Amino acid sequence: MNILHRLLLLSILCVDLSAEPPRLVLQITVDQLRGDQLTRFSDRLSDGGFRYFLDEGTVYANAHHSHANTETIVGHATLATGATPAVHGMVGNLWFDRQSGQITYNIEDPDYSLLTVGADVDDENEIDPTQKAANTDGRSPRALLCSTFADELAIRSAGQAKVFGVSVKDRGAVSMAGHAGKAFWFSKQAGEFVTSTYYYESYPAWVTEWNASKPLKRYSGAAWKLLHDPESYVFRDMDDQPWETALPGFGRTFPHAYGASDNKGFTTYLTLSPAADEITLDFAKTLIANEALGQDEVTDYLSISFSSTDYVGHIFGPSSLEAEDNLLRLDRTIEVLLGYVDSQVGLEHTLIVLSSDHGGPEAPGALQAYGFNVNYVEPDNWDKAPAFQRLKTRFGIGEELIETYSHPYVYLNQSALQEQGLDQAEVEQAVAEELTRFPGVALAVSSQALASGQFPDNPLHRAVMNNFHLKRSGDVYVVFEPQWFIADFGGLHVACTHGSPWRYDSYVPLIFAGVGVQSQVIYRPVQTVDVAATLAAYMNLQPPSGCSGEVLVEVLHAK
Repeated sequence: MNILHRLLLLSILCVDLSAEPPRLVLQITVDQLRGDQLTRFSDRLSDGGFRYFLDEGTVYANAHHSHANTETIVGHATLATGATPAVHGMVGNLWFDRQSGQITYNIEDPDYSLLTVGADVDDENEIDPTQKAANTDGRSPRALLCSTFADELAIRSAGQAKVFGVSVKDRGAVSMAGHAGKAFWFSKQAGEFVTSTYYYESYPAWVTEWNASKPLKRYSGAAWKLLHDPESYVFRDMDDQPWETALPGFGRTFPHAYGASDNKGFTTYLTLSPAADEITLDFAKTLIANEALGQDEVTDYLSISFSSTDYVGHIFGPSSLEAEDNLLRLDRTIEVLLGYVDSQVGLEHTLIVLSSDHGGPEAPGALQAYGFNVNYVEPDNWDKAPAFQRLKTRFGIGEELIETYSHPYVYLNQSALQEQGLDQAEVEQAVAEELTRFPGVALAVSSQALASGQFPDNPLHRAVMNNFHLKRSGDVYVVFEPQWFIADFGGLHVACTHGSPWRYDSYVPLIFAGVGVQSQVIYRPVQTVDVAATLAAYMNLQPPSGCSGEVLVEVLHAK
């Protein structure tokens, strides 16, 4: 901490900590919102949407996730806990459970089934492979290994604080609500918001009524159309790009038809468009009203994670007409949300933080047009025979050394290693060396090297270390070259996939706004683990149990 930071912190200590706390802490997470995206189309932002944050908030313009695997659950859990995945345990959307011998989905829990029968994942109507990998429809936060800011708020208030998480994605809701809150997410199979028996024995009446009102019916037979005059868009001449994913019935050019509500792909198409965020907003507004958030002296907490930006980014890429229109529509959705919170609670009584779980890359095809030598990584097409032969020559076995590969992790066959009496560290290093021979692989890191601290001290290796959890991480961590990535999603070829430690994936917006927050732009480097630390300091709470972030002193300075 430099002298300026120390002086700022000392000034904060002189502030009256008895000041009235906010009635509501609102944490908004936009899935796959790269740090530059907010200002990319700033000329068309509404005054009360993202513009409110840019004009009225404390903007940290150089904020990054410090972990290597920039996937959805990893980023959400980091924002919630202020801990790295090495501590909170969410090392990826999926990891290999050595006890069960199966790939595990991050928040799956067989002990807590969904309240809605038939709301589990339907493989034929699901584009997200993380969902397909789940072995049960049960969901809970029990795999999250440390407390969240929301947990600490609930504990401090003896359970009086109302804590909720809402998202289209289950992992976007569950992680932010923590262990002590309540979470709701959208089921494509059921076409409604659902939860599990971890949270409720039965649905609150207002949830039942909301689902029964059939809020999706207004999209039946409709289509996603451009919000503005086509000539006003930056990407107006790039609506049909060859690298975009053309889903049957949805296409890759405007308008994108949703089809009839009884169409099997109907709810999936909604999530690939601004409609999903609009539906999430409607549910969140209903929650705010019926749970009376922010209506007494006890501070409540609401997390809303908007997911459409992520799905649109995967299918069309961030430099697409769809991504541009989606962001402009999300801006309107944020404007409505803030207006509603202002009418119900008052923005002057609300502390708001806006960020993202990760950024995202450009599609290789888009970069190739500018002369970049980049492409997709296709491990299924690698010629692995020479590598396995070299391993067999050295260790007596080759292909049998590998248990499974679930990017970014390679898991070794522990039984085979033991039977052959092989040294774990030696085998890991040999496998890592072979991996770096394949096209698109920049780095492969042995977990034994991480565990013993035997790795170069540079940002890339530190990011991999921040992702290392002894019981969940694989034996070798694989990093692809910048802008190279696997684009296969459960058999579906997509335009873009995030998950790397490179800056385009780690770079996210980070803005605090609302009660007691000054309008300013800060350019020093900050990390997303700082969010929970800052919220805790603002509320005079102890930090979450695994929190390693630093307090962003500018947020507290005017309190």
